[in-house]
Amino acid sequence: MNNKHRFWGITFLFAAFMLSAMVACNSSNNQLIGSWVEPIPGQENNVQGFKLEADGDASSINMNTLKYESWSSNGKQLLLTGKSIGNGVTIDFTDTLLIQKVTADSLILNRGQGQWSYVRQQ
Repeated sequence: MNNKHRFWGITFLFAAFMLSAMVACNSSNNQLIGSWVEPIPGQENNVQGFKLEADGDASSINMNTLKYESWSSNGKQLLLTGKSIGNGVTIDFTDTLLIQKVTADSLILNRGQGQWSYVRQQ
């Protein structure tokens, strides 16, 4: 095989790899779209969480002092961006959470020693 054919073969393989990686990442993002909730500690009959929209918007569910605004994911991490509101001070933040598991009806996230288990809200 001459160098020209080898170049095009390598280029094709690289393009195929990148396309499959993009499809896999998009598929995991699609699994994340929706409303995810967990029981509020001490108020197990009430839930809190977040809603992730297909366009990258995010919103909080039953959390008045933590306002999610947007989200993104690379398939392994979930980044939630928003504002923390308290005592007259508003702070911009980005939470970087490791996606441990995502299924049709459950989402498990962790950061450091903390772990959160969410269920999909219908």
